[in-house]
Amino acid sequence: MKQLTGRDAMRSPGAPSLRREVERQFWAQIATGITSEKAAEAVGVSPAVGTRWFRHRGGMPLMMAKPACGRYLSFAEREEIGLLRAQDVGVREIARRIGRSPSTVSRELKRNAATRGGKPEYRASVAHWKSELVAKRPKPAKLVTNPRLRDYVQQHLEGTIHDERGRVVAGPRQVPFIGRNKPHRGDRRWVNGWSPEQIANRLRVDFPDDPSMRISHEAIYQALYIQGRGALKRELVSYLRTGRALRTPRARSQAKAWAHVSDEVMIASRPAEAEDRAVPGHWEGDLIIGLDRSAIGTLVERSSRFTMLVHLPRETGYGLTPRTKNGPPLAGYGAITMANALTRAVTKLPAHLWQSLTWDRGKELSDHARFTIESGVKVFFADPHSPWQRGTNENTNGLLRQYFPKGTDLSRWSEQELQAVALAFNNRPRKTLGWKTPAEALNEHLRSVAQPGVATTG
Repeated sequence: MKQLTGRDAMRSPGAPSLRREVERQFWAQIATGITSEKAAEAVGVSPAVGTRWFRHRGGMPLMMAKPACGRYLSFAEREEIGLLRAQDVGVREIARRIGRSPSTVSRELKRNAATRGGKPEYRASVAHWKSELVAKRPKPAKLVTNPRLRDYVQQHLEGTIHDERGRVVAGPRQVPFIGRNKPHRGDRRWVNGWSPEQIANRLRVDFPDDPSMRISHEAIYQALYIQGRGALKRELVSYLRTGRALRTPRARSQAKAWAHVSDEVMIASRPAEAEDRAVPGHWEGDLIIGLDRSAIGTLVERSSRFTMLVHLPRETGYGLTPRTKNGPPLAGYGAITMANALTRAVTKLPAHLWQSLTWDRGKELSDHARFTIESGVKVFFADPHSPWQRGTNENTNGLLRQYFPKGTDLSRWSEQELQAVALAFNNRPRKTLGWKTPAEALNEHLRSVAQPGVATTG
C-alpha cells in the first residue's frame, strides 16, 4: 500500500461508515430540540445509530456542530471525482469541472485510493473514510496528563463527608450506576458534590501560584460525559446535582412540554360567561396524584361548585412488565385513557350542563381534540404557572385531600367508593354558596330550566 499510495497500511474499513456530514446534519436536527430518534429519521439513519451518536458524545456535538471547512474535499466532490475517473476523464478536466486545483485531484486519486485488489482503485466511500482517519489530531486531555489535577477534581466531585469531629459519615448506599440518569426516588451517596464551576474557580484560590492547576468547568463536563476521554470515571456524573447521565441540548431543555396546547384552546378564548359564573356548565379539571403513579380525576362546576370524581384504574400489566421508553402508559391517566374516562363522566349530567372544561397543561389531556368531538365539550388550557386561573379546582383538590391524603395509594379505591365521597362532598354546605350545598345549588338551576325529560341530580 505504501508503494501504491505513499501511506502506511491502514486497518480494513469493512462496510463504509456513515459519513461525518450525515452526523453533522444529525446534530443540527438535535439543536432544534427534537429527540435522537426523530433526528435520526430526519437525516436518513436508523434510530439506533442516532441514539449511539448521542450517547457516545454525551449529548454534546462539539466540533460536529461546525460545518466542514471548504478547503477540504466533500463527499459529493469525491463522488464526482469517482464518476469522472471511471469515464477516463483526465485529472485537469476533473479539476476544472469540480473547481479544484489539479494537484488536489492528483493527490486525492493517489493517497485515498482503495488498494485491496492489488492496484489503486478510486471509490468515494473508501476515500472519504481514509481522509477522516488521517485528519484526526487527538489531543490528550489535561486531566489525563496531570494526575495531580485529576485527583483534585475527582476528590471534590466525589470524596466523603465528615462530621465536626472529622469522622466519616457514610450515608446511604447508592444504587449501582448503569449509565443512565439517577434512579427515581432512590438513595444517592452523600459526597462532597462540588460542581465543576466551583472546582474550576476554587483552584485559583487553593493554587494561586501554580498555573498547571487550572482547568475550565466545561473541560470537566466533557471529561465526565464524552466517552473515550478516559480522564474521569463515568459514574462520577451521578454525583452531580442533576445526576443526569447525558447532557441535555439547550433547545430541548427549553422546548415546550405542552405541544398539544394551541392558541385556539387557550383560556383567553374561553367564553366570557364562564368568567362571571352566572351560567352553570363551565367546569375546571385536574388530577390528584397519589403514591406509585396513582391518580383520581376531579371535575368542578364553576357556578355551583358541584364536584365529580373520575375513577382512573391502572391498566392491565402495570407493575408486572418493566417500563419501556415511549411504551404504553399503564398508570391509568394516559392521554387515551383520560379522554375516555372524561367522556363517560360527561354522560352522567344533562348536555346543557357541559359547555366548557378548563384544564392545566398536563399531557394527560393531550387527546382533547377527540374528547371534544365525542362529547361536544370545548376544552381550554390555563396559562403556564397560573394555578389561580383554575382557583375553584385547586381549592377543591385541597379539600379532597381530607379523603385522599398525599403519599397514599389512590388506586385502591373503587368507582363506588369514589362516588360515595363525591356524594358526601356535594352535600357539605359552602360559605360561597350562602351555606347551600353544591347539590342544592345545581338542583335549583335545573328546576329553573326544567323541561320534560330533564332529570335533577340526587
